[in-house]
Amino acid sequence: QVQLQASGGGLVQAGGSLRLSCALSGGTLSDNVIGWFRQAPGQDREFVAAIVWSGMKITYADSVRGRFAVSGDNAKNTVYLQMDSLKIEDTAVYYCAAAGHPYYIDTSAPTYMYWGQGTQVTVSS
Repeated sequence: QVQLQASGGGLVQAGGSLRLSCALSGGTLSDNVIGWFRQAPGQDREFVAAIVWSGMKITYADSVRGRFAVSGDNAKNTVYLQMDSLKIEDTAVYYCAAAGHPYYIDTSAPTYMYWGQGTQVTVSS
């Protein structure tokens, strides 16, 4: 059973940076497309970014492209989301998810099989 543990959230001022981590167990990064999503209060879960290890394809939401970056460490079975130039509207609970396959990126949350517990990111003015 694949399990994911997200961490690294916190409180940061606008313009600052945070790095989220997503540790995967019960599987390997190369066997899974890994996605990052976020959910603000009263809003739907929103796609942020995802990575396919084969070919190292990465897709970003328009709202974060150029500010966020996904990377991974296969030896640690961990994916990172580096978030720079944070904005107040980035405030949300951030989740990592595994698709259960390694083939293609889907930006729709229901297509991901396994989810971490979420980590809160709060950006203040």
